[in-house]
Amino acid sequence: MKRLIDTDVVIDYLRGNDKAVKFFEESVEPFCLSAVTVAELYAGVKGADEEAKLDNFLNAHAILEIDRPKAKRAGLLFKTYHQSHGTGIIDALIAAAAEASGSELVTLNKKHFPMLKDVFVPYKKT
Repeated sequence: MKRLIDTDVVIDYLRGNDKAVKFFEESVEPFCLSAVTVAELYAGVKGADEEAKLDNFLNAHAILEIDRPKAKRAGLLFKTYHQSHGTGIIDALIAAAAEASGSELVTLNKKHFPMLKDVFVPYKKT
């Protein structure tokens, strides 16, 4: 099964978190990312070196675009789960991308994704 990687796991990897690095190195499944995750990652980039590192990382992975059907689904997911689970609109967009692509979501924040049956938490945040 393909895996869609949430922003928090990618940030840990790019910052050299040992658990995240180990997860990526030991995984054999193909990874993809949502275009929303790409936007979140660039929003937090600090300096040209980090941007270049991020560019290289993203060039190695498929990016799932957000189209109208995914946007609609995300809006409905947000409406349903925002108050009960703290699901933000970004989480809902990522969830819609995971659903549409049949991907397992890899995240450190399972609580925000109750609508997905395939969610994997690769390590505990310390």
